[in-house]
Amino acid sequence: MGDASRARGMGSRIWNFALGHIPTRDKIERNRFLRPVAHRILHPALWRFTRRSVPRGVALGVVSGILFPFVHAPVAALAALPVRANVPVAVATTLLHNPLTSVPIYFSAYHIGLWVLRLDRTVPGRPIASNVAAHVDWLHTLVAQVGPATIVGLAVLSAVLAIIGYVVAGLVWRVRIGRKWRKRSIERNFAIAFD
Repeated sequence: MGDASRARGMGSRIWNFALGHIPTRDKIERNRFLRPVAHRILHPALWRFTRRSVPRGVALGVVSGILFPFVHAPVAALAALPVRANVPVAVATTLLHNPLTSVPIYFSAYHIGLWVLRLDRTVPGRPIASNVAAHVDWLHTLVAQVGPATIVGLAVLSAVLAIIGYVVAGLVWRVRIGRKWRKRSIERNFAIAFD
């Protein structure tokens, strides 16, 4: 019983922390960087939770959270305008990229980029790995191999996770609405039966 209550306590602390760091309409209106476009970002249609805007917000938040690690919230809020995504969901989803998840994201992105670019494969003539080993300079290795692999990996990872997030958010939305309709139907049938 103690472990279950501790787990619930930890979950509520994480939820309260996330709610405390999600910008409200007032914070966005007062933000000096967003002030020129605040009237557009604060449009009521961008703050409604609909079956189309929520999955778009999730996908947009994942992409901006991964590709723009330090300015992800303003980028997500601004990018929500043209795609008509839900602004709070987009900004909240950027919080998935945080100090705890940064290392796994960049590690995965580097290895995905290596796999996509095939930088560790041998090339007819001169293998890239031996060429990099010949130039032991860390800056050369960073520019020649780590940088491009990580950038490509981040792009691929953000696209794949955005698609997964979009599909999962759409499914969760559909299940949630289905349960509401079933409950409403049962209540209506129950009321009709006992009238």
